[in-house]
Amino acid sequence: MRENDMLEKEEIFSKVLRAGRRTYFFDVRATKADDYYITITESKKFTEEDGSFHFKKHKIYLYKEDFTAFKEILEEMTTYVLDHKGEEVISERHQKDFKKLFGEKNEETVTTESFTDISFDDI
Repeated sequence: MRENDMLEKEEIFSKVLRAGRRTYFFDVRATKADDYYITITESKKFTEEDGSFHFKKHKIYLYKEDFTAFKEILEEMTTYVLDHKGEEVISERHQKDFKKLFGEKNEETVTTESFTDISFDDI
């Protein structure tokens, strides 16, 4: 197989979602048997103090036999979040008045309970 044929197989269909410091890549790829599957890659940019930067990437592989269940659970989870919290972003990064609205924590009074509050940004 020519090199160009291999590149065409790798890039069957792609979409990109840029979301602040994160970029999501959705790619349709082919197996050796020429069946299709999807990869979803999250790429997040981190800037160092010296101005240099690096990217951390996380990838999941989604195969056809899992599409229906994955889609159903994703729809259920996104509906749950939007129904309970709406579309407005509530976080320190996205709201300038976050500390005023939710109170500023004194570092000396942080308890162990606050360590159980983990977000995907912590990972």
